[in-house]
Amino acid sequence: MNRKYYLLFLCTFAIVFSACSSDSDNISYPAQDEEIVEVPEVPEDPGAEDDDELVPNTQTVSYNNAVSITFSGSEVTVDNPLTDGVSITHTNGHVIIISTITDKEVNYILSGVTSNGSVKIYGEYKFGLVLNGTGITNPNGAAINIQCGKKVTVTVVNQTNNRLIDGATYTHVEGEDMKGTFFSEGQLNFYGSGLLEVRGKNKHAICTDDYFRMYEGNIHVKEAASDAIHAKDYVQIEGGRITTRSAGEGIDCDGYVEINSGTLEIVTTAQKGHGIKCGEYLTINQVDKMDISVYGNASKGINATGDVTIVSGTITINTAGDAIWEADEADTSSSAGIKCDGNVVIDNGEITIVSAGKGGKGINVDGTLTINNGTLAVTTTGDQYVYDRNNDTAAKAVKSDGNLTINGGNITLRTYKTEAEGLESKATLTITGGTVVVEAYDDCINASNHIQIDGGYVYCKSSVNDAIDSNGTLSITGGVVIAAGATSPEGGIDCDQSRFSITGGTIVGIGGDTSTPTASACTQSSVIFRSSTANIPIVHIANSSDNSEVITFKLPVTYQSGVVMLVSSAALKANTGYTIYTGGEISGNENFYGLYTAATYKGGSNAGTFTTGTAGSVSTVGTSGGPGGGPGGGWRP
Repeated sequence: MNRKYYLLFLCTFAIVFSACSSDSDNISYPAQDEEIVEVPEVPEDPGAEDDDELVPNTQTVSYNNAVSITFSGSEVTVDNPLTDGVSITHTNGHVIIISTITDKEVNYILSGVTSNGSVKIYGEYKFGLVLNGTGITNPNGAAINIQCGKKVTVTVVNQTNNRLIDGATYTHVEGEDMKGTFFSEGQLNFYGSGLLEVRGKNKHAICTDDYFRMYEGNIHVKEAASDAIHAKDYVQIEGGRITTRSAGEGIDCDGYVEINSGTLEIVTTAQKGHGIKCGEYLTINQVDKMDISVYGNASKGINATGDVTIVSGTITINTAGDAIWEADEADTSSSAGIKCDGNVVIDNGEITIVSAGKGGKGINVDGTLTINNGTLAVTTTGDQYVYDRNNDTAAKAVKSDGNLTINGGNITLRTYKTEAEGLESKATLTITGGTVVVEAYDDCINASNHIQIDGGYVYCKSSVNDAIDSNGTLSITGGVVIAAGATSPEGGIDCDQSRFSITGGTIVGIGGDTSTPTASACTQSSVIFRSSTANIPIVHIANSSDNSEVITFKLPVTYQSGVVMLVSSAALKANTGYTIYTGGEISGNENFYGLYTAATYKGGSNAGTFTTGTAGSVSTVGTSGGPGGGPGGGWRP
């Protein structure tokens, strides 16, 4: 990864996780028009001077049915004991192998260096290809061209460096494919712990018209005019290290991609150059480390037509490009850390996504999104992308067109620019557990149909809009919810005039307004406190008889024109009198973003009293002189 971009990412990473600090007063939030992370420039290709020295193997390698081919400039030395089944010809460094053997695997061992040569293999049976410290450059075509549609076992010999380079233009043979520097009609299976460097100047670097498997070793694609690794059937990575830089995709597969181990570092530079692209599903069962940086407009870190499942692993994705207008689709196409046409399931892992471009998304799912556990941190710093007055798209941290469910994990989302929302579902959004921290320029949590919170710890802070906004109904049955919205008419919790049910949990919603819980649908009492007093720092609610605590809350946001606060807690008993205090001092440990548990409170001013009704009742304290009157809110005497 480019050092400058990496440092910028680390700074953003630190900002993201500062939101989890136990003392929210120590967090310094930059102004919304401040450039948080400059859009990184594409790192320059250092060129051939960055190539490692070729290191041939000094030890004898032994393989069954071995045929040795050694390059020395334009000269080729061949040791072929299988003369009855393998024919080898060579002209000025260009080797053609024709095998008629169909009952045993031949191993072709390549050594030495040529600046104008190639290897082409024909056959009808699986075979082995041993890279034993070889450097092959073909100015007019592929360095290795396998015209056999069977399984190829590629062994990169331990402690050797190997290099393959093609030319910018190819001389094609009619009826034969030649799509990259290392091309195979058959399956490619990589073994061995040596280094293979590839430069693809014409199209792909490594390409197979079948599947690609890697079990171990080190593949470094220094450049690719198109894809670094391109496969038709599937890509399966069982171990090793893959490092790529390409104009097209880092890994592109028409079928599925499955990653079970290993390390991947992927950089793409051109428009719509995706890090990993698959025509079917993507499964990451385990990855030791995956770093993806995509710089081009509309580029995705992961782009899957089918489902995406992440079971475990450490994954970092950075996107820098802006959205674009696609005339053929009559729609915008945004950059995204993860873009999935199907469903996404995150079972565990550590996932960090930073999106810097206009209209960029962290996670963008057409189907459903389910997060069961793990750590997810998403930051978007890009502004809105506007094509014309009728077509635009805003940055979003996490977006799902289907249902979005969080069952556990640690989720931290931050957005900074126009209309940039944090967590959005176009259907139903459900939180049953975990810790969800969202700081957004626009709505923090938004759903089109319904929001359901059954547990977990939820903190939301919006700069210009509602903290929690349901365009349909809203139900809270448990958990701890702190929702800080903007000034009137925005609020902490908004569901317009729709059904708003509270049957459990501890809820504090603050802002310029609030929706009123539907008393007939509630079993836990609530109070709405409206105050026109500026800059209230602390609110404490206590039982008027025995002074027992209901809540002690230090506001994370300063409201200069007054505040509307919704509070609901199991500590609010039916038919009981309570007193609201503002100001004062708190001593004790903060539990969650300003909400204190068993704190020592003193010195506040009496701001009003109220008496609850039956269980589920909604009490009000304050006057119509305070802020209010927004959607679903309004003062009630």
